[in-house]
Amino acid sequence: MARTVMVTGGGTGLGKAAALRFAREGDRVAICGRRTEVLEAASREIAAAGAEGVAIFTCDVRYDDDVAKMAAAVHERWGALDVLLANAAGNFVCPAEKLSPNGWKAVIEIVLNGTFFCCSAFGRKMIEAHAADGRGRSIVTVVADYAWAAGPGVIHSASAKAGVLALTRTLAVEWARHGIRANAVSPGPFRSEGTDKNLWLDETLAREIVESIPLRRYTTPAEVAESIAFLADESKAGYITGACLPVDGGHWLTGSHLGFLDAIARAAKP
Repeated sequence: MARTVMVTGGGTGLGKAAALRFAREGDRVAICGRRTEVLEAASREIAAAGAEGVAIFTCDVRYDDDVAKMAAAVHERWGALDVLLANAAGNFVCPAEKLSPNGWKAVIEIVLNGTFFCCSAFGRKMIEAHAADGRGRSIVTVVADYAWAAGPGVIHSASAKAGVLALTRTLAVEWARHGIRANAVSPGPFRSEGTDKNLWLDETLAREIVESIPLRRYTTPAEVAESIAFLADESKAGYITGACLPVDGGHWLTGSHLGFLDAIARAAKP
């Protein structure tokens, strides 16, 4: 049976890879983001991959009213979600002493507030639907290993992701009685146009990062999407909730992110 899936930040990167993965299952896939032209291009790929239906929403998840309107529109079109992937994020490298209040707020508002607004708006409708049909549903969030460790150069994102991890585990406990499982994935570093622009600011830093990964390569969005699909699948992961699955080639085990501090400070210099 086709599921109804919402992917925030679904127009590019990991979000698009996950949307394509759900499309190959024949699901109905809704994506949102801030750039309509990007969403339209992604929607054509998602439809071609086999989605039963595709919907796009130009929405900034920092604004709860916009998220509520989007949730209402999805519900009116397809009913309650079966799967929410709260993926929308923002990040950039900046040493803590140079980070402005606006820079701090921008990342916190997208990553932490946006995740809460989406879980709240869609979760209420999932709860109502479960009371009627008794079916299990799933929320998957996206964090990073610095959610429980340290994120030199990305204190804003590390703080926000730590909040998302706590949010996910709390929802897993609170909403289990409503048939909703909540889990997180923690992708390892991967390269894209966005990461090269905002994170791996020079090739020296990019090499140092990959050398810190035990498997000695970057994660790919497609393999993270496979893990997201697994966690979202009631038949395969129906007894997993409150978990955080690292998909990072063992990066989280090394603690070597602390070794990036000098490289990050170097890359972040004007």
